[in-house]
Amino acid sequence: MKDNYNFSELAKIRQSDRKYKADPVEKEVLIQCVETARLSPSANNSQPWKFIIVDDFKKKEQIAECSIGLGMNKFTHQCPVIVAVVLEKQNFMSSIGSIIKNKDYCLFDIGIAVNQFCLQAAALGLGTCIIGWFDEKKIKKILGVGNRRIPLLISVGYPDSSTRDKVRKPIEEMSSWNKY
Repeated sequence: MKDNYNFSELAKIRQSDRKYKADPVEKEVLIQCVETARLSPSANNSQPWKFIIVDDFKKKEQIAECSIGLGMNKFTHQCPVIVAVVLEKQNFMSSIGSIIKNKDYCLFDIGIAVNQFCLQAAALGLGTCIIGWFDEKKIKKILGVGNRRIPLLISVGYPDSSTRDKVRKPIEEMSSWNKY
């Protein structure tokens, strides 16, 4: 772990890790990731998220099993922690804005918070993978979430692989100036 990263370096090292060491993740490190997510901006300061950190082995294994399907996400059994991101109610102004502008601001907000969580994790030497494929109904029951949605899971642990080179579209293909 490097003590200080500039933002570009941090963005380069953050990746979707799918191979983890068996080492447990310290609670203080997880709290630091949650704190960084907590500071995320959101529409009208709505903060429509709750992070459920699952580090109990038996419960984590149940969640991991619910994330496996069609050959995907088998790696979740390796990671020592899975974080379930619960979509909480947005505040009144954010809700009205979402209706008027036909944009689901709370999902944007969760994306920002999850990204900040993952960037902080990378800065602390952890690996993460944002997961959208899972049996939400079963996970909600395991975690006692009730009628709230769980749009994302995050696997967390110390990575057991090196940082890969990122393959991305050329900048000219994914951006333009002053017109489409």
